[in-house]
Amino acid sequence: MRLLACLTAALLGAAFTLAHAPGASAADDPSWQACVSLSATPGDRVAACNTVIEGRTETGKRLAAAYCNRGYGLTEKRELDAALADLNEAIKLDPAYACAYTNRGRVYAFKRDLDRAIADYDEAIRIDPSFALAYNNRGDAWLNKGDLDRALADLSLAIKYNPKLAGAYGNRGFVYYRKRDAAHAIADFTTEIKLEPNVLAYINRGNVYRDTEQLDRAAADYGEAARIAPTDARGWRNRGMIRLFKGDNKGGIADYDKALQYDPNDAYSWNNRGQAKLRLGDKKGAAADLSKALELRPDLNTAQEALARLGATR
Repeated sequence: MRLLACLTAALLGAAFTLAHAPGASAADDPSWQACVSLSATPGDRVAACNTVIEGRTETGKRLAAAYCNRGYGLTEKRELDAALADLNEAIKLDPAYACAYTNRGRVYAFKRDLDRAIADYDEAIRIDPSFALAYNNRGDAWLNKGDLDRALADLSLAIKYNPKLAGAYGNRGFVYYRKRDAAHAIADFTTEIKLEPNVLAYINRGNVYRDTEQLDRAAADYGEAARIAPTDARGWRNRGMIRLFKGDNKGGIADYDKALQYDPNDAYSWNNRGQAKLRLGDKKGAAADLSKALELRPDLNTAQEALARLGATR
């Protein structure tokens, strides 16, 4: 599931004037622009908003926005306590600031304090009953509390209020997957991919295809994940598994070679490559891979059993 954050660039456009430069627009201040830019990196956003805040030229809603956006940047850097302090200050400066409540709820969710997260999303929705991001994030919290029906209801509302919110389709698709509703899960992941193609969407849809024994479609989705993110091991290892299911041991080994290049600490990839090598008669290579799997995961039964068959010792 994806917790979505909000920025306030639209709210903070050139219609506002800077307190220290009469007649100038916000567009004239590069620090302000970087603070509210949708494309700034977390580090650049934090630095720019810090300049705005320490400049002591802003008050009220504009100062609240700087704290909110810096809090967002700190959240992305996983400096959660500092982010929480900034979002508390944003809410203190502007108690009707729905975006700040949603971002603070996101921090509480990352800290695994789901009840406080839900309370903040509730407040954001009370302030703005059509706030799609707040519904999305509250849906995530309900999922993590094990309430799939409430999660589904909130994610459906997120989509109702913003039909182009790609992440909400992905999140709802995951809830449908958890509810074993493959058809609706595939439909939502497909919509997410149309709106915003990303690795997780392809992996998630591939998982549904895999579980419903549509192996060619699963392999295609995992392959697409590997294509768009070639240094992400997930696409390679998932497609490798499908290739092994289909009896393509050489193809599976090739995919696991890539997976292990980018994630050498995944015991299952070592195990699966070792199993494929064993099937192809490469006993030495199989023993090395299976031993590495057990080094990482000593309780991995399939690796233990395969080594025993080889007569190998750890």
